[in-house]
Amino acid sequence: MLQGGRVPGTANHAQHDAQDDAQQGAPDEAHAGHRPRRPLPGRAVIARLLARQTPLVPVDSAAARALVAVIAILTFLAALCAGAAELVATNSAQWRAAVGAEATIQVRPQPRADMEELVDQAARMARDTPGILAVEPFSLGQSERLLEPWLGSGLDLAELPVPRLIELRLDPDRPPDLVSLRTQLREAVPGASLDDHAQWLARLSNMAQTIVVMGITLVLLVLIATGLAVAFATRGAMAGNRDIIEVLHYVGAHDAYIAREFRRRFLRLGLEGGAIGGIAAIAIFVALGWISASWRASPAGDQLEALFGAFEIGARGYLVMAGTALVAALVTAGMSDLSVRRFLQRMP
Repeated sequence: MLQGGRVPGTANHAQHDAQDDAQQGAPDEAHAGHRPRRPLPGRAVIARLLARQTPLVPVDSAAARALVAVIAILTFLAALCAGAAELVATNSAQWRAAVGAEATIQVRPQPRADMEELVDQAARMARDTPGILAVEPFSLGQSERLLEPWLGSGLDLAELPVPRLIELRLDPDRPPDLVSLRTQLREAVPGASLDDHAQWLARLSNMAQTIVVMGITLVLLVLIATGLAVAFATRGAMAGNRDIIEVLHYVGAHDAYIAREFRRRFLRLGLEGGAIGGIAAIAIFVALGWISASWRASPAGDQLEALFGAFEIGARGYLVMAGTALVAALVTAGMSDLSVRRFLQRMP
């Protein structure tokens, strides 16, 4: 019986079996469920392989450790890409929700018109619109301060036609009819326009979707690279154990048994490498989240959070990264099984 991926027996048993086969003739290759036997190896080869109890799949070797390192590195990269895609998707949803909850009325100066009266009229119309929670007109000084990042401070803007802004906070549960409000403002308030940020939201959504698709594509490419590395490693292991495989076929082992032994071994290697790479990637995100939280109270941290959002992926993000590591392990086992079966089919 075959146990633990080893070939049982002794040299005397091998010699006795070889003599019996020589006397009885070749077995029936058409026997149901059995693979046709290949030419019998030499007696000395059989005796040597059976006597040393050689494992079918090496338990520990430099090649196995190198493969674990490769799988860990590729899993680390795949998990980072998956986490980054989840981060962008989460922050993009938060950005769209925040921007979509606001709208802006812009009132441009008009010849021979009282600017304050125009602003007050536009603000009254916005307050009378159902679904608008708050209306906050900006003063002339506030509007001028909004231009300081581009024009600098200390400039006299009295001669410039600086537009006045009115910020609107919308009710997400009962959105207002902004199309009707825009029409009313255009007819009643000269120089007034309503911006619901729809165009900016569309661009933000397209950018976020593009980044997420790129992240998913990179994850798939890394998993493909993992599968190719495992396929080459499996072929090398099969070539190095070709004599053992021939003896296993001689004593009655099926291809499924040999493939199962390799699949189990490479699944363990994939789980080990995937766990190392996945834990390292999760640790990177945890560390960056902690650093981001510690900087949040500073002015630079506020600007970074306003630009990129909070560096948090939540429980779903960590599950996605852990799932990526598990998929890498399954790809390792699957490619090993496929490579073994193809190798056995090509053996003479």
